[in-house]
Amino acid sequence: MSGTATRVPADGGHPAPDTFDALRVQLHDAAAAFAGAPGALDGILRGLVDDVDRALREPLEVFPVCHHSPASATAMARRLRVKQPRTVFLELCEDMAPLLAELRNCRLPVAVQAFATRVDGFPAAWAPLSVVAPITEASAEYQAIAYALETPGVELVLVDRSSDHVFQWQPLREDAGAADPDAAPAEPEAALHGDAVGVELGDLRPRFADLEQHLLRHGKVRHWSEWWHQYVELPLGDADHGTYRQVMFLIGSLFRRLAPGDTDRVRVDEDRERYMWTRIREHLAATGADPADCVYVCGAYHAASRVAEFGVHGTDTFTVPPRTATEWQYGLIPSSHTAIEAQFGLERGSVSIAAAQWEKNLKRTRTQPYRLKGQAGTKASRARKTAAPAPEVGAESADMLSGFLRRPPVLDPLDRQELLGWSVDIVRAARRNGYLASTADAIAVYETAILLAGLRDRARPTPYDFQDAAVTCIEKDTVPGRRDVRRLVEIMMGGDRIGQVGYESLPPLARDVHDRLAPLGLNLQQRGVKRALLDIKSDPRLKPCSDVLWMLRHLLPPGAARPIMGERRLGEQSVQESWDLALGTHQRALIELGYEGVSLEQVVEQRLRREANAPQADAAVVLRTVEDATLYLGSRRLADELGTRALQVLSTERSVDGAPEVLRRVRELLAFYRTTEPVLPEWIEQFAKTGYAHYCTLLPTAFTDEAATVRQVAAMLGFLFSMEGLALSLGSDRTQLELAVAQSHPEEPAKTALLWAAQVQLGRMSREELRGRCDELLANPLVLPAYPRYLSGLLHALEPVPGLVDVVVEAVSNAFARLPDRVLLPWLPVLITTLRAGGADLAPLLTREAGRVFPGQLAALDAWVPPWRAPAVIPAGPARPAARQGVDLLAGHPATCDALAELLGCDDGWAVDEASGGSALLARHPATADALALLLDPV
Repeated sequence: MSGTATRVPADGGHPAPDTFDALRVQLHDAAAAFAGAPGALDGILRGLVDDVDRALREPLEVFPVCHHSPASATAMARRLRVKQPRTVFLELCEDMAPLLAELRNCRLPVAVQAFATRVDGFPAAWAPLSVVAPITEASAEYQAIAYALETPGVELVLVDRSSDHVFQWQPLREDAGAADPDAAPAEPEAALHGDAVGVELGDLRPRFADLEQHLLRHGKVRHWSEWWHQYVELPLGDADHGTYRQVMFLIGSLFRRLAPGDTDRVRVDEDRERYMWTRIREHLAATGADPADCVYVCGAYHAASRVAEFGVHGTDTFTVPPRTATEWQYGLIPSSHTAIEAQFGLERGSVSIAAAQWEKNLKRTRTQPYRLKGQAGTKASRARKTAAPAPEVGAESADMLSGFLRRPPVLDPLDRQELLGWSVDIVRAARRNGYLASTADAIAVYETAILLAGLRDRARPTPYDFQDAAVTCIEKDTVPGRRDVRRLVEIMMGGDRIGQVGYESLPPLARDVHDRLAPLGLNLQQRGVKRALLDIKSDPRLKPCSDVLWMLRHLLPPGAARPIMGERRLGEQSVQESWDLALGTHQRALIELGYEGVSLEQVVEQRLRREANAPQADAAVVLRTVEDATLYLGSRRLADELGTRALQVLSTERSVDGAPEVLRRVRELLAFYRTTEPVLPEWIEQFAKTGYAHYCTLLPTAFTDEAATVRQVAAMLGFLFSMEGLALSLGSDRTQLELAVAQSHPEEPAKTALLWAAQVQLGRMSREELRGRCDELLANPLVLPAYPRYLSGLLHALEPVPGLVDVVVEAVSNAFARLPDRVLLPWLPVLITTLRAGGADLAPLLTREAGRVFPGQLAALDAWVPPWRAPAVIPAGPARPAARQGVDLLAGHPATCDALAELLGCDDGWAVDEASGGSALLARHPATADALALLLDPV
């Protein structure tokens, strides 16, 4: 569908009744010759002409466009300068209208966004809801917006369904968020829109897969973007208004009639058309505007609509449905060419090539585009302003389709200078990126591009031909981490332009963040990573900046605010910090925070409350929110509120999945409050008491439950033993724990070892008995293969009973000495993973005990005898005279005792009869002292 259009100015007239009769006759004859007799084909072909005729007869001028099409943008700019309409109806969500004036503060491309964090009327699983409408400079919608905002007396009316109706009419699929496991990893710029639903003006692509494949095959192109560029963009780039409209109407009608029967999609499209025409008629009736002074900018697919509500004289049977009670927030977010391509399934690089084609169209047609005044990033057009040609009466009424369809495509002459520049530039770029490219490669790319264009029936190589030639001649191998040649061509053709939302258009929260970080002296709106150094000790003004950065680290995605030096923990705060900040790169995430509140503190508090009150939240999650409230907000009130919530959640739990995390966090909170508060908060006292009874109840079941891991049971015992003193002081009964341990009968070896450790801690088993059981296991060949599992249980037992570290070191040493390799070697990975999982607490204990037991020098290792293998020496009772040695020493040097007595306020003086002192009592009853000596030094 290509050809050279005759330049015929438009005059806004309407076709005569017999305008397309000749074309209908020709199509009827063609259908009869092709199909043998008029039938369905004849009906389709006649229907195409009828759709074009109907759209042209509409009193309100319908301007068909395709999204991000330079040909549509050029035709739009030229038509607006000729007609100067007073009202512009635009196919865009009507609730986004207030944001369009903020575009002048942004650098394109950006996206207009509607966002809802809490939903009312939609399933809760859909939250958050997000709708984006990306806008680029090379688009017809931007030309219409800029014209309306910069021309006094012109009204811009958005007539498409609201963001709320987008989800009412097109519900999310259950697999909408599922990622393709075979898909290549997306570039960071492709995720600028997040998981938002994209709405675009002029979605124009065949919905019939066979039709698209037919067009690609006969057009000798690889993908749809290349076909559209070659057979629509180039022929219509400098076409007159009448030809452009009729061709676009015809394309929209063709794709609409040759579409499969997707009833849901067709229903949504027709409801959108009814909605838009209803809004147009309502506005015309309310303002009294003349349809001849208006223009309706919509997608070519909707311009060929056949609904009864079509046109200003259509029926008024459609009722606009009400919106739900969902509260929507609106803003602008940065976009990029890559994000637009990923959002709408376009070929990578196609939007960048369209932007380059837009610049060529402006130069070729000398069109002066519309741009918002003061907008950053827009280039001043070099096209000379020329007087608009006077419209010829009846020119647009003529049949432009017949001549366009019959005329063979005019091949653009080869621009050797342009192609030569491309070839030199791509070789230069390849060298900079590590390719061994040379002048010979530039010549090869040049000749290959001409060859490929000739094979594809075109004299002038397109950017896609040049891209294929560059890949063929330069990319001889693929090196990880190096840009591929296809990407280099995209960058050379214009690159991936990334938009930016200006400070004035940011939500209050984002502006507040930039204001509070101003003392850092960095341009945080610029993309890229900025290094911030904070010496809080010498400059206390940076302390608020540190607080903001830690909150941003908590709220924003990883990489937006990354600490290099410094940390924030309970009871600790760094005096110097270093940060890598990329707020400009993650501007979308910062803007979306503004939809949740007006300050960071408000957003943090809302998220912590939401997380703590979520139905799936367990005690560990709620305790984490308590810690975060203390770290980031310093709010005792919020921490107490969330702590009370943690107490409620713990009392309702029936599993022990979160026991390790609960133990770690409650220990940290207890240590923090004991060092910073005069008394413990009431909630944490009740948490210790309730948790003591809760875990005592679950302990027997956890020992026998296969789903409960050894680490979880060890964490339960750790909670019970570490919180025992506090719980007993609050009225708990130790009998609960003793009964729970007595009722536990585990079958798994690791849990059995845990039970032994608990019995030792409770005094129901001596350490010698535990050593004896370990020796029995090693001596039993039937149990020998399971011995490493017992050792794993003893390793986990160091969490609740760290005093058993000497027994654990002894057991591990015996295992290395006596277990055969076939049993020992498979267990070593389990030992390493166990120590890694609990390495913060277990490894130091084992290392310290091993350093105390084992010799410090290698030479002494051969003669070293382990303490547990040395013969036991029972110390004899102290001799009677030895009992007086200490008393004689004190009597001979009384100064120390006198000073201590004076400090304690004792004025009794020294006893005369030494035999009546404590030494005489110990001499008469030595059993107690002997037992104590044996306990302190068992060897």
